[in-house]
Amino acid sequence: MRTARAISWAVEADATVGLVNAIAGKGLQWWNEINESDEWQQWLYYTLCGGYCFTSLVALVQIIRIQLRVPEYGWTTQKLFHLMNFIVNGLRALLFGFYPNVFVLKPKVLEIALFDLPSLLFFSTYTLLVLFWAEIYHQARSQPADKLRPAYIIINTIVYVIQICIWVYIQASPRSIAGDMAKLFLSVLSFFAALGFLIYGGRLFLMLWRFPIESKGRTKKLNEVGYLTGICSTCFLIRCIMVAISECDKDADIDVLDHPILNFVYYMLVEILPSAIVLFILRKLPPKRVSNHYHPIH
Repeated sequence: MRTARAISWAVEADATVGLVNAIAGKGLQWWNEINESDEWQQWLYYTLCGGYCFTSLVALVQIIRIQLRVPEYGWTTQKLFHLMNFIVNGLRALLFGFYPNVFVLKPKVLEIALFDLPSLLFFSTYTLLVLFWAEIYHQARSQPADKLRPAYIIINTIVYVIQICIWVYIQASPRSIAGDMAKLFLSVLSFFAALGFLIYGGRLFLMLWRFPIESKGRTKKLNEVGYLTGICSTCFLIRCIMVAISECDKDADIDVLDHPILNFVYYMLVEILPSAIVLFILRKLPPKRVSNHYHPIH
Protein backbone atom coordinates (compact mmCIF):
# COMPACT_ATOMS: atom_id res chain seq x y z
CA MET A 1 0.00 0.00 0.00
CA ARG A 2 2.80 2.36 0.98
CA THR A 3 4.75 1.39 -2.14
CA ALA A 4 1.78 2.19 -4.39
CA ARG A 5 1.29 5.55 -2.66
CA ALA A 6 5.00 6.38 -3.02
CA ILE A 7 4.87 5.50 -6.72
CA SER A 8 1.80 7.72 -7.13
CA TRP A 9 3.58 10.61 -5.42
CA ALA A 10 6.66 10.12 -7.58
CA VAL A 11 4.53 10.16 -10.75
CA GLU A 12 2.77 13.35 -9.60
CA ALA A 13 6.11 14.95 -8.74
CA ASP A 14 7.51 14.09 -12.17
CA ALA A 15 4.42 15.52 -13.83
CA THR A 16 4.72 18.72 -11.79
CA VAL A 17 8.42 19.10 -12.65
CA GLY A 18 7.62 18.50 -16.31
CA LEU A 19 4.89 21.16 -16.23
CA VAL A 20 7.20 23.65 -14.52
CA ASN A 21 9.94 22.99 -17.07
CA ALA A 22 7.49 23.44 -19.92
CA ILE A 23 6.24 26.75 -18.50
CA ALA A 24 9.81 27.91 -17.90
CA GLY A 25 10.76 26.96 -21.44
CA LYS A 26 7.80 28.87 -22.89
CA GLY A 27 8.62 31.86 -20.67
CA LEU A 28 12.26 31.86 -21.79
CA GLN A 29 11.21 31.60 -25.42
CA TRP A 30 8.80 34.52 -24.99
CA TRP A 31 11.50 36.54 -23.20
CA ASN A 32 14.00 35.96 -26.02
CA GLU A 33 11.44 36.76 -28.73
CA ILE A 34 10.61 40.10 -27.13
CA ASN A 35 14.26 40.98 -26.55
CA GLU A 36 15.02 40.34 -30.20
CA SER A 37 11.92 42.11 -31.53
CA ASP A 38 12.42 45.61 -32.91
CA GLU A 39 8.72 46.38 -32.39
CA TRP A 40 8.84 45.45 -28.69
CA GLN A 41 12.06 47.40 -28.24
CA GLN A 42 10.41 50.48 -29.75
CA TRP A 43 7.28 50.13 -27.61
CA LEU A 44 9.17 49.57 -24.34
CA TYR A 45 11.83 52.24 -24.83
CA TYR A 46 9.38 54.87 -26.10
CA THR A 47 7.09 54.08 -23.16
CA LEU A 48 10.04 54.78 -20.84
CA CYS A 49 10.63 58.01 -22.76
CA GLY A 50 6.99 59.00 -22.25
CA GLY A 51 7.15 58.20 -18.54
CA TYR A 52 10.23 60.34 -18.08
CA CYS A 53 8.72 63.19 -20.13
CA PHE A 54 5.63 63.16 -17.92
CA THR A 55 7.66 63.16 -14.67
CA SER A 56 9.94 65.92 -15.97
CA LEU A 57 6.92 68.02 -16.97
CA VAL A 58 5.36 67.56 -13.51
CA ALA A 59 8.57 68.78 -11.86
CA LEU A 60 8.69 71.81 -14.18
CA VAL A 61 5.05 72.69 -13.45
CA GLN A 62 5.79 72.48 -9.73
CA ILE A 63 8.73 74.89 -10.09
CA ILE A 64 6.47 77.36 -11.89
CA ARG A 65 3.75 76.99 -9.22
CA ILE A 66 6.26 77.66 -6.43
CA GLN A 67 7.67 80.68 -8.26
CA LEU A 68 4.20 82.14 -8.75
CA ARG A 69 3.31 81.46 -5.11
CA VAL A 70 6.45 82.93 -3.52
CA PRO A 71 8.25 85.03 -6.16
CA GLU A 72 10.13 86.95 -3.44
CA TYR A 73 12.29 83.90 -2.60
CA GLY A 74 15.34 82.78 -4.54
CA TRP A 75 16.41 79.20 -5.12
CA THR A 76 15.04 77.36 -2.11
CA THR A 77 15.80 73.74 -1.29
CA GLN A 78 12.34 72.76 -2.47
CA LYS A 79 12.69 74.57 -5.78
CA LEU A 80 16.18 73.17 -6.38
CA PHE A 81 14.90 69.65 -5.69
CA HIS A 82 12.21 70.01 -8.36
CA LEU A 83 14.69 71.56 -10.81
CA MET A 84 17.05 68.61 -10.43
CA ASN A 85 14.12 66.22 -10.92
CA PHE A 86 13.26 68.08 -14.12
CA ILE A 87 16.85 67.76 -15.39
CA VAL A 88 17.28 64.08 -14.47
CA ASN A 89 14.00 62.96 -16.00
CA GLY A 90 14.52 65.17 -19.04
CA LEU A 91 17.93 63.60 -19.72
CA ARG A 92 16.49 60.10 -19.41
CA ALA A 93 13.65 61.02 -21.77
CA LEU A 94 16.18 62.15 -24.38
CA LEU A 95 18.25 58.97 -23.96
CA PHE A 96 15.31 56.64 -24.47
CA GLY A 97 13.76 58.87 -27.12
CA PHE A 98 16.90 58.48 -29.24
CA TYR A 99 17.73 54.96 -28.03
CA PRO A 100 18.67 53.53 -31.49
CA ASN A 101 21.54 56.01 -31.67
CA VAL A 102 22.49 56.05 -27.98
CA PHE A 103 23.04 52.28 -27.67
CA VAL A 104 25.52 52.24 -30.56
CA LEU A 105 27.58 55.29 -29.65
CA LYS A 106 31.34 55.07 -30.12
CA PRO A 107 33.54 55.09 -28.17
CA LYS A 108 31.74 52.80 -25.73
CA VAL A 109 32.64 55.01 -22.77
CA LEU A 110 30.41 57.75 -24.19
CA GLU A 111 27.38 55.47 -24.04
CA ILE A 112 28.29 54.39 -20.49
CA ALA A 113 28.73 58.02 -19.40
CA LEU A 114 25.36 59.04 -20.86
CA PHE A 115 23.59 56.32 -18.87
CA ASP A 116 25.63 56.84 -15.68
CA LEU A 117 25.30 60.63 -15.51
CA PRO A 118 21.51 60.70 -14.88
CA SER A 119 22.01 58.04 -12.20
CA LEU A 120 24.53 60.28 -10.45
CA LEU A 121 22.21 63.28 -10.78
CA PHE A 122 19.38 61.16 -9.35
CA PHE A 123 21.63 60.38 -6.38
CA SER A 124 22.39 64.09 -5.88
CA THR A 125 18.71 65.02 -6.23
CA TYR A 126 17.42 62.66 -3.57
CA THR A 127 20.32 63.06 -1.16
CA LEU A 128 19.34 66.75 -1.23
CA LEU A 129 16.12 65.61 0.44
CA VAL A 130 18.21 63.76 3.05
CA LEU A 131 20.18 66.97 3.61
CA PHE A 132 16.95 68.92 4.14
CA TRP A 133 15.73 66.39 6.70
CA ALA A 134 19.12 66.37 8.45
CA GLU A 135 19.02 70.18 8.79
CA ILE A 136 15.50 70.07 10.24
CA TYR A 137 16.47 67.31 12.68
CA HIS A 138 19.63 69.01 13.94
CA GLN A 139 17.97 72.41 14.23
CA ALA A 140 15.02 70.93 16.15
CA ARG A 141 17.45 69.34 18.63
CA SER A 142 19.49 72.56 18.91
CA GLN A 143 22.49 70.88 17.32
CA PRO A 144 24.87 72.64 14.90
CA ALA A 145 23.71 72.20 11.29
CA ASP A 146 26.02 74.64 9.51
CA LYS A 147 28.42 71.89 8.37
CA LEU A 148 25.76 69.69 6.77
CA ARG A 149 25.47 71.63 3.52
CA PRO A 150 29.27 71.85 2.93
CA ALA A 151 29.44 68.12 3.67
CA TYR A 152 26.74 67.47 1.03
CA ILE A 153 28.70 69.50 -1.55
CA ILE A 154 32.01 67.81 -0.70
CA ILE A 155 30.54 64.30 -0.82
CA ASN A 156 28.88 64.93 -4.18
CA THR A 157 32.06 66.49 -5.57
CA ILE A 158 34.07 63.42 -4.53
CA VAL A 159 31.43 61.16 -6.11
CA TYR A 160 31.63 62.95 -9.48
CA VAL A 161 35.43 63.06 -9.43
CA ILE A 162 35.60 59.31 -8.78
CA GLN A 163 33.08 58.65 -11.55
CA ILE A 164 35.06 60.78 -14.03
CA CYS A 165 38.21 58.82 -13.10
CA ILE A 166 36.34 55.57 -13.77
CA TRP A 167 35.22 56.84 -17.18
CA VAL A 168 38.81 57.80 -18.03
CA TYR A 169 40.00 54.35 -16.95
CA ILE A 170 37.30 52.68 -19.07
CA GLN A 171 38.49 54.63 -22.11
CA ALA A 172 42.14 53.87 -21.41
CA SER A 173 41.74 50.20 -20.51
CA PRO A 174 40.19 47.57 -22.79
CA ARG A 175 39.64 45.19 -19.87
CA SER A 176 36.09 44.47 -18.71
CA ILE A 177 37.04 45.17 -15.09
CA ALA A 178 36.75 48.88 -15.83
CA GLY A 179 33.05 48.55 -16.65
CA ASP A 180 32.57 46.35 -13.59
CA MET A 181 34.06 49.10 -11.42
CA ALA A 182 31.46 51.59 -12.72
CA LYS A 183 28.59 49.24 -11.82
CA LEU A 184 30.07 48.43 -8.42
CA PHE A 185 30.49 52.14 -7.68
CA LEU A 186 26.83 52.87 -8.55
CA SER A 187 25.69 49.92 -6.43
CA VAL A 188 27.67 51.19 -3.40
CA LEU A 189 26.35 54.74 -3.91
CA SER A 190 22.78 53.44 -3.99
CA PHE A 191 23.33 51.49 -0.79
CA PHE A 192 24.60 54.55 1.09
CA ALA A 193 21.75 56.68 -0.28
CA ALA A 194 19.25 54.13 1.05
CA LEU A 195 21.10 54.13 4.36
CA GLY A 196 20.91 57.93 4.53
CA PHE A 197 17.15 57.85 4.04
CA LEU A 198 16.71 55.17 6.68
CA ILE A 199 18.86 57.04 9.22
CA TYR A 200 17.55 60.58 8.86
CA GLY A 201 14.06 59.62 7.72
CA GLY A 202 13.81 57.30 10.70
CA ARG A 203 15.16 59.93 13.12
CA LEU A 204 12.78 62.60 11.83
CA PHE A 205 9.85 60.18 11.96
CA LEU A 206 10.58 59.26 15.58
CA MET A 207 11.01 62.92 16.51
CA LEU A 208 7.62 63.77 15.00
CA TRP A 209 6.10 60.72 16.66
CA ARG A 210 7.06 62.11 20.08
CA PHE A 211 5.26 65.40 19.40
CA PRO A 212 1.94 65.86 21.25
CA ILE A 213 -0.95 64.26 19.36
CA GLU A 214 -2.79 67.58 19.21
CA SER A 215 0.15 69.27 17.44
CA LYS A 216 -0.98 70.95 14.22
CA GLY A 217 0.04 69.02 11.10
CA ARG A 218 1.70 66.20 13.07
CA THR A 219 -0.14 63.33 11.39
CA LYS A 220 0.33 64.77 7.91
CA LYS A 221 4.07 65.25 8.41
CA LEU A 222 4.40 61.78 9.93
CA ASN A 223 2.78 60.25 6.86
CA GLU A 224 4.87 62.37 4.51
CA VAL A 225 8.19 61.46 6.13
CA GLY A 226 7.20 57.80 6.49
CA TYR A 227 6.10 57.41 2.88
CA LEU A 228 9.13 59.25 1.49
CA THR A 229 11.54 57.22 3.63
CA GLY A 230 9.98 53.94 2.55
CA ILE A 231 9.78 54.82 -1.15
CA CYS A 232 13.25 56.35 -1.51
CA SER A 233 15.12 53.76 0.56
CA THR A 234 13.36 50.95 -1.32
CA CYS A 235 14.14 52.35 -4.78
CA PHE A 236 17.82 52.82 -3.91
CA LEU A 237 18.04 49.33 -2.42
CA ILE A 238 16.46 47.85 -5.56
CA ARG A 239 18.99 49.75 -7.68
CA CYS A 240 21.84 48.53 -5.46
CA ILE A 241 20.76 44.89 -5.79
CA MET A 242 19.90 44.95 -9.51
CA VAL A 243 23.15 46.70 -10.49
CA ALA A 244 25.15 44.23 -8.39
CA ILE A 245 23.35 41.30 -10.06
CA SER A 246 23.94 42.75 -13.53
CA GLU A 247 27.64 43.00 -12.72
CA CYS A 248 27.78 39.30 -11.80
CA ASP A 249 25.43 37.94 -14.49
CA LYS A 250 25.73 39.26 -18.04
CA ASP A 251 22.30 37.79 -18.89
CA ALA A 252 20.87 40.28 -16.39
CA ASP A 253 22.87 43.21 -17.77
CA ILE A 254 21.07 46.54 -17.93
CA ASP A 255 21.64 49.49 -20.26
CA VAL A 256 22.05 47.20 -23.28
CA LEU A 257 19.85 47.35 -26.36
CA ASP A 258 18.73 43.71 -26.42
CA HIS A 259 17.40 43.67 -22.83
CA PRO A 260 14.36 45.95 -23.22
CA ILE A 261 12.14 44.14 -20.69
CA LEU A 262 14.83 44.26 -18.02
CA ASN A 263 15.52 47.93 -18.72
CA PHE A 264 11.80 48.72 -18.62
CA VAL A 265 11.28 47.03 -15.24
CA TYR A 266 14.51 48.47 -13.81
CA TYR A 267 13.91 52.11 -14.72
CA MET A 268 10.24 51.94 -13.79
CA LEU A 269 11.07 50.61 -10.32
CA VAL A 270 14.11 52.74 -9.49
CA GLU A 271 13.35 56.10 -11.14
CA ILE A 272 10.00 56.75 -12.86
CA LEU A 273 7.54 55.40 -10.29
CA PRO A 274 9.47 56.65 -7.21
CA SER A 275 9.92 60.11 -8.76
CA ALA A 276 6.25 60.36 -9.71
CA ILE A 277 5.08 59.31 -6.24
CA VAL A 278 7.55 61.62 -4.46
CA LEU A 279 6.49 64.58 -6.62
CA PHE A 280 2.86 63.82 -5.80
CA ILE A 281 3.57 63.67 -2.06
CA LEU A 282 5.54 66.95 -2.22
CA ARG A 283 2.95 68.73 -4.36
CA LYS A 284 1.93 71.10 -1.55
CA LEU A 285 3.03 74.69 -2.14
CA PRO A 286 4.98 76.62 0.51
CA PRO A 287 3.11 79.21 2.59
CA LYS A 288 3.23 82.79 1.39
CA ARG A 289 4.63 84.00 4.65
CA VAL A 290 8.12 83.06 5.89
CA SER A 291 8.16 79.88 7.95
CA ASN A 292 10.84 77.99 9.82
CA HIS A 293 10.52 75.08 7.42
CA TYR A 294 11.19 76.96 4.21
CA HIS A 295 14.60 78.54 3.85
CA PRO A 296 16.31 80.11 0.85
CA ILE A 297 19.48 78.36 -0.27
CA HIS A 298 22.55 80.39 0.70
